[in-house]
Amino acid sequence: MKGIEVYGAEIKVGGFSGYLCELLVLNYGSFIKVIQAASDWKEKTVVDKEKHYKTTTDAIKTFEEPLIIVDPVDKTRNVAAAVRKDKLYEFIGAARTFLKKPDIHFFYPLETKPLNRKPLVDKIKARASTIIFIKVEGSTPVPDILWGQLYKSQKAINTIIQQHDFNILRKTVWSNEKNLNIFVLELDIRFLTNMKLHQGPPLRNRLACEKFLKKHLGADSTVSGPRIEDGRWIVNVKRKYIDVVELLNEKLWDGGRDEGVAELVSKAVSETLQVYVNEQIVDLYSKDSDFAKFLTEYLDGKPKWLK
Repeated sequence: MKGIEVYGAEIKVGGFSGYLCELLVLNYGSFIKVIQAASDWKEKTVVDKEKHYKTTTDAIKTFEEPLIIVDPVDKTRNVAAAVRKDKLYEFIGAARTFLKKPDIHFFYPLETKPLNRKPLVDKIKARASTIIFIKVEGSTPVPDILWGQLYKSQKAINTIIQQHDFNILRKTVWSNEKNLNIFVLELDIRFLTNMKLHQGPPLRNRLACEKFLKKHLGADSTVSGPRIEDGRWIVNVKRKYIDVVELLNEKLWDGGRDEGVAELVSKAVSETLQVYVNEQIVDLYSKDSDFAKFLTEYLDGKPKWLK
């Protein structure tokens, strides 16, 4: 679990605690038997060694988390409550791969060697996507509070982008847990077309149609239409934002508190926000070796244990 980076119940990791590991070995009998069992796990797998619940259905009704390991000494506690869905599936996938081809690198992964500047730029350009880096500086609280705030803020930023029709291909967040945090969002494109299609009500809904026409007929935001297609009114309207960088700068300049950015992160955003696109990140990359390792691994795009 340490080798594949799913060990630790802290918020940053969202993985398996030491006590949880002990219970798994006690339940299944050995290291290899845990790996064999995990390779067949599905979401809502239940382990209840002391049979506190009559059926797995009863346990599933009691706990909402993706993995349920009932504490042998406390039936009201799910020892796996901290395990996020992504870490659960990472462990399942790694267990299956390990059983097929055991390798020491599952336990001791190779150290990542950061790309040099030119290979980094070439690799970014070859993707032909838009990678957005939102840099926020400032002193940070203890790690558990920090990561809770970062994940909450990440969710808010994702929502801002998606609500304005940009498509997120991949997202993550990095922090040195001292004074630098970077949200990373990869989009298929940076710029959208100036207009979009907006569907109105079907003609059978007479009152809604009247309201739709009143709103869009002759409006400044209307580019084309309204018109009837497939039994309903539609209209082409202007987008407010066609550049994702402009969108982020406008929504976050004041910290983005009203958009859902967490309080402590919002303060730092309002004071230090900088948005980079693609190879604009190279100077920062060259100055921070830990971030360089992170971005190199991000661009590689596969877990270290997968060969």
